[in-house]
Amino acid sequence: MDKTSNLTGKMLIAMPSMRDPRFEQAVILICAHSEDGAMGLVVNRPLPEIGFPDLLAQLGIQPGEDVLDIPVRFGGPVEPGRGFVLHRAPRDIVLDENRMRISDDLAMSTTRDILEDFARGQGPQPAVLALGYAGWGPGQLDSEIRGNGWLTSDQGDEIIFGADDPGKWRAALKSLGVDPLMLSPDAGHA
Repeated sequence: MDKTSNLTGKMLIAMPSMRDPRFEQAVILICAHSEDGAMGLVVNRPLPEIGFPDLLAQLGIQPGEDVLDIPVRFGGPVEPGRGFVLHRAPRDIVLDENRMRISDDLAMSTTRDILEDFARGQGPQPAVLALGYAGWGPGQLDSEIRGNGWLTSDQGDEIIFGADDPGKWRAALKSLGVDPLMLSPDAGHA
């Protein structure tokens, strides 16, 4: 990493200058960030064409009567067929090798067993399933931040797990005290 500190557990908020349509007004939770690159999940792009029950059916998982309806979101353009579950995981809970701690109380799981738990009405709550992820090579994210592509903020439950996907970008900006109408799409340096 260059001068940007480790952003694991932080949120990225796309600036108006973001020209990549996959990331316009995106809010991304950074799940891992090191000198080798970064990985994150977009938390404000629902996938209305696929619901959790549809996904369970595709995976051959039979839902029980108490199935939890987990929101399904576009996590990013990399490996769109791969699923990642963001969920609560208090610090005192020991995670296995298939679950990665993102912050003191948040983890990411990539195993089928968590989906089977949800199908039976169990599993950690709140939770959200993301298909695909956003990835950056070494130094790439740091460069994009310096180039005015992203703002960073602390994570917030309502931003990650809330239902108001269209309002999350504005809410993330407002959590920083930033009025979206005051942002310029042009980068500049004093």
